[in-house]
Amino acid sequence: MSNKTLNLSPELYEYLLSISLRESPVLHELRQEAVNHPLGKMQISADQAQFLALLIKLMGVKKILEIGVFMGYSSTAMALALPEEGKLIACDINEDFTAIAKSYWQKAQVDHKITLHLAPALETLDKLILHDEKETFDFIFIDADKSNYDNYYEKSLQLLRKGGLIAIDNVLWYGKVADVNINDHRTQKIRDFNTKLAQDSRIDLSLIPIGDGLTLAMKK
Repeated sequence: MSNKTLNLSPELYEYLLSISLRESPVLHELRQEAVNHPLGKMQISADQAQFLALLIKLMGVKKILEIGVFMGYSSTAMALALPEEGKLIACDINEDFTAIAKSYWQKAQVDHKITLHLAPALETLDKLILHDEKETFDFIFIDADKSNYDNYYEKSLQLLRKGGLIAIDNVLWYGKVADVNINDHRTQKIRDFNTKLAQDSRIDLSLIPIGDGLTLAMKK
């Protein structure tokens, strides 16, 4: 996760936000709380969240799966973009972070749209698959532990309807994926994952250099 888009000067990034960002007061308050948090850089960037919300509206999305909640900026933004009858299933394991998220869902008056599963995401995905949720989700956002990206992706493909979209964060991994001298476990996992998706005939693919890199995979 990253709190700003790569390769923009601070001045240009602030200009981008000043002429494009339409952030609700609740989202702004949450973003400021993340800025003051020691792990705040993990928060999704405001422009990226707005881009996801726009995609949700364009697609007429009614059912979302989020893998990785953190403090709730992305889930709040996406839930605000859903219609009143829309649903968002959120997966996370951290009670402290999701407590913050829940408080902002309530402030934004979207808590009735969101169901939190506080358990390892792979367990939650398996339960959704077993309970006849296959091909019922319109939109899935993956932003959790990088070593499991491939597992999340494969299970998400089962849960996603044809023509639905999976959005995957951090695929540029602060530029480390392009540095041949960096070969730690998480970086290599993301490299392998990116290579797999580039060759995956089950999807149409685009990688957007927003935030820390966002892959969009549409299920054929």
